[in-house]
Amino acid sequence: MKTFARRALLAVTAVGAVLALGLATTTVVHAVASSVESDRIEPYGTPVTVDGKQMNVVVTGEGPDIVLLPGFGTASPALDFAPLVAELAVDHRVTVVEPFGYGLSDGTDAERTTANIVTEIHDAVTALGLERYTLMGHSIAGIYGIEYANRYPDEVTAFVGIDSSVPGQPGMDAEFPTGLLAVAKNLGLVRLVAAVSGDDYGDAAYSDHDREQLAMLSNRNSLSPTYLDEMAHIRTNFADALGTGFPKGLPLLLFVVANNESNPGWLGLHEEQAAAVSDGTVVPIDGEHYLHHAHHDEIATGIREWSDTRG
Repeated sequence: MKTFARRALLAVTAVGAVLALGLATTTVVHAVASSVESDRIEPYGTPVTVDGKQMNVVVTGEGPDIVLLPGFGTASPALDFAPLVAELAVDHRVTVVEPFGYGLSDGTDAERTTANIVTEIHDAVTALGLERYTLMGHSIAGIYGIEYANRYPDEVTAFVGIDSSVPGQPGMDAEFPTGLLAVAKNLGLVRLVAAVSGDDYGDAAYSDHDREQLAMLSNRNSLSPTYLDEMAHIRTNFADALGTGFPKGLPLLLFVVANNESNPGWLGLHEEQAAAVSDGTVVPIDGEHYLHHAHHDEIATGIREWSDTRG
């Protein structure tokens, strides 16, 4: 029995030593790689001053204005939206806003409440001199967009959603283990998982160069303090959005995943949202949540056709 106990103790000690060595290795690799990548990330866009910090924006094309907002945690909104922007910029001026903690924008200590995020984005838009524009957003931008459109009704002429979030959608009352996630990033485990799992940019519209830049920006921005604070506020931001909706007179165009297996009522929620305004249209698309990755041409064409029918 004593021999067994000694062997068990040795086995546990050996496993612990291997885990400690592994974590030490991933931690060092992450620190070194982060330092190297910081010099390889290429600048783009134009910084504007918001609340004493720099928020990055990218303006492309000429024509009616579209302000484009990312979904939660998008490493680089400008690069992520690039194929869609290229399609839209043929006859629109498209402004991609990278909120604090996204892309090349600074981080912030301000709480990531919907109210603060909307105020900051509007400050950036105002700094650019935009007065009338279509607000367009992916995923959680649907929640931020509701408050934005209600707060600035004289500026927002329409809202276009890309599989955008809606008040009352299931699963948004969860509390995330942000502390553990921060530890996992510092230990290099998030980088390791990302390297093994790959990315969502397999579409030919994304070059190897852009995918590499996106990966480096993801390693930098993912689970940053600003990112984690927004994650921690997801539950309360969705709770605050319950019972809210876009202004009744605001035209809505919602591109939605047609068959959401994890949420069978997904399309119906958007149909209800569109029915609550006087001019609401839902366009189901067979695809994944990041519809603009593989369906950017379809989305751009849909926007033009919808605009034409409205005069």
